Amino acid sequence: MHRDCLIIEGLAGKKSLKGKVQINGAKNAVLKAMAASVLFADELVIANAPDTEDVKKLAHLLHLAGAEVSMDAAKKEIRINASTIVSTDLDHETTKAMRGSVMLTGPLLARFGKVSFNVPGGCVIGARPIDLYIDAYKKLGAKVVVSGDHYTIDVGQEKNLVGAEIFFALQTVGGTETLMMASVLAKGTTVLKNCAMEPEIVSLAEFLVQCGAKISGIGSPTMTIVGVGLLNADGKKYHTIPDRIEAGSFLLLGALCADDLLIERCNPLHLESVTSALQNAGVLLVIGKDSIYITANAKTKWANVSSFSVRTHEYPGFPTDLQPQMVAFLAHTAGEGIMFETIYEGRFKYVQDLIRMGADITEMNPREVLVRGFGGEDATQKNGETKMLLALGKDEPLQAHDIRAGFAVVMAALVAKGTSVIQNAYYIDRGYEKLEERLAALGATIRREK
Repeated sequence: MHRDCLIIEGLAGKKSLKGKVQINGAKNAVLKAMAASVLFADELVIANAPDTEDVKKLAHLLHLAGAEVSMDAAKKEIRINASTIVSTDLDHETTKAMRGSVMLTGPLLARFGKVSFNVPGGCVIGARPIDLYIDAYKKLGAKVVVSGDHYTIDVGQEKNLVGAEIFFALQTVGGTETLMMASVLAKGTTVLKNCAMEPEIVSLAEFLVQCGAKISGIGSPTMTIVGVGLLNADGKKYHTIPDRIEAGSFLLLGALCADDLLIERCNPLHLESVTSALQNAGVLLVIGKDSIYITANAKTKWANVSSFSVRTHEYPGFPTDLQPQMVAFLAHTAGEGIMFETIYEGRFKYVQDLIRMGADITEMNPREVLVRGFGGEDATQKNGETKMLLALGKDEPLQAHDIRAGFAVVMAALVAKGTSVIQNAYYIDRGYEKLEERLAALGATIRREK
């Protein structure tokens, strides 16, 4: 199993990290583009691709199906030729380890008329049923057979999915993208209602249109897709947009324990829910066209950074994937704030780790926590020392419960007093490329051990 640990020497409350960090291509965009390669008659080239574990896993899954896949980490480029696919039975072990594998089911079903797979796994952050996908495939004319955890879906004698009207009971990013891709090759017109509107969806849809797809309503709650034949890239590359979650993660890390930090190659327009909250709280930011600069942060006392409450929401609301990082930040502000998680009910597992480090957090219910920050009037303890998180070492290590919770405990370990050990670093690797190297370049003392 994956037993890598991160060893982090805490800064004992000092905001001393400084430098610049460049944001990679969005994991949640490149994975969908890789799945979309199944819709193409020719080779699809994906540029600005991050070298993360999830990307490697999906590449492996496509390779096992028969696709020709080559990855060039130096060029940050992926080439996929899906015309060589020979199997639509997705590898069981890989799908069990990766929730995102479900996104392949739509394109495979649309192109080959059948697909089979095990219930997908991945990060344990709450119930994420695939009923929505299954119900939609049935509306598009597919027949579904379920045997335990195994699904077999087939379009039968029709040989094609048939356009239909589909209303998503809940806004779903994965569902919107997967059904959009499936509808591109369906016969007739498909109308998707109550669609998610994340930038990654817009980016993929616009590229598919460039390659021959007929999609209208892009970026709105209702999209209409008229089915066409296989798409052709004709040499056009899909350029992966900046990872707004990675940018937001470094932004919150910088606000917590950096003095001057320049975040480059990002799109601040995708992070307005985060930047506006931090600015209103008292964090000094300079926002450019493709950069965010945290400036003179060490001079800003925590007593002058007001706490606030956050409610996660679909884009353009506050992202659920930045919820753990924000809680780690709120633990140091002045006052009380409530984090309300509306997307996943199992996303607060990391809170117990923060509490073990000394954070004042109360779990109100599975979706709500109350955070009392260290930065208030009682920030000084009776012994005269400033309140701060205390490191947890190898005897009682921190855990990376999932990708984003993993980054949150990295933040906590960095700001804490003492040396912390974080287990399950593999989860962090799934979403953040070479994190320890990038943090070390900012001045952090961090290393990896088996």
